[in-house]
Amino acid sequence: MRRTVVRYKTKPEMSDRNAELVATVFAELKAAQPEGFRYMSLRLEDDTFIHFVESAADDGSSPLPKLAAFAAFQSGIRERCAEPPLPKGATIVGNYRMLGED
Repeated sequence: MRRTVVRYKTKPEMSDRNAELVATVFAELKAAQPEGFRYMSLRLEDDTFIHFVESAADDGSSPLPKLAAFAAFQSGIRERCAEPPLPKGATIVGNYRMLGED
């Protein structure tokens, strides 16, 4: 299981647009229903976005790059950001009913 957390902060005037683009990714995921994949996104009060991605694929690959909505989201991400995306591997230390149990 590969888990990644991505954190970035958008420019205030771009935050709503970023949230709309993220929502279209979730809509496409809901339609595609890829197996072995979990994804969650949070928007904090200060326009920081946090994405949590979990993939069960042996190679840690994600279906995200194959989605048209994700390509649209990534297009212009640097221009929308005050702080660029910073992906980091993550290990779950504790989980109470937030994430599915394996």
